[in-house]
Amino acid sequence: MNKFYLAITNRELRDYIAITFGLLCYAFGWAAFMLPYQITTGGVTGIAAIIYYSTGIEIQISYLIINSVLLAVALKILGPKFSIKTIYAILVLTFFLWFFQNILKDDSGKLPQFLGVGQDFMACVIGASLLGFGVGIVFTNNGSTGGTDIIALIVNKYKDVTLGRMIMYCDIIIISSCYFIFHDWRRVVFGFVTLFIMSYIIDWLINSTRQSVQFLIFSRKHEEIAEAISNKVDRGVTLLDGKGWYSKQDIKVVVILAKKSQSLDIFRVVKDIDQNAFISQSNVVGVYGEGFDKLKIK
Repeated sequence: MNKFYLAITNRELRDYIAITFGLLCYAFGWAAFMLPYQITTGGVTGIAAIIYYSTGIEIQISYLIINSVLLAVALKILGPKFSIKTIYAILVLTFFLWFFQNILKDDSGKLPQFLGVGQDFMACVIGASLLGFGVGIVFTNNGSTGGTDIIALIVNKYKDVTLGRMIMYCDIIIISSCYFIFHDWRRVVFGFVTLFIMSYIIDWLINSTRQSVQFLIFSRKHEEIAEAISNKVDRGVTLLDGKGWYSKQDIKVVVILAKKSQSLDIFRVVKDIDQNAFISQSNVVGVYGEGFDKLKIK
């Protein structure tokens, strides 16, 4: 039992370390590239950035206040659905936003444009990449930054609108509203470009960490292959009964579900044992259970 609790503690600790690193990247992207070039995007951080551009109130102050109000409303309407990781992420991101703004400011108290004047688009690309990478790390480690996710959940309780569509509506409104601050449609375009890049990187990061493959191996040396893969690659193996329709002979089929990164190791094991083995490899979506993702049903 002690080992069980120790494993859970270690996993939670790794999650918090990864979430902290992701938030660090996210905050640095804002302080070094987004804020100096007056670029915004969706979410509560986008709202806080617009407030900063129009009033000078630092982004972390608005971010913390808005999220605190949203959390209070959500707790009353939705109940205690938010994990401690969400509150942790909000507090840590607030600190990092303050920290990076303070260490990056020049002698005049302003955030310098590190890429030079007129490099707005390049700052948009680099900043969005850092933001997407940071949020992707947070999501893949069961974290959340709150924000428009909370708004979406509240609206979804009373209206038949999907969470994804509600978040999209919120982001469109937030980004479009920056036109009333700058009266420049170029800023609105930069905001949507940032949102697109962030979404792409988040999807890529989440999918790449969870990509799995399935192997079907046909070989007369199926027992040796199964034993070798189980011991050398450390993956579970299943043997199914099969029958060749042409030869009318019974045969065992070796079935393996593995991480994509383990594909080369599996191919090498099979080749060393039986070079004439017939192998089928296919990508699979949604592998749940021990050694893969947890099955989560709400």
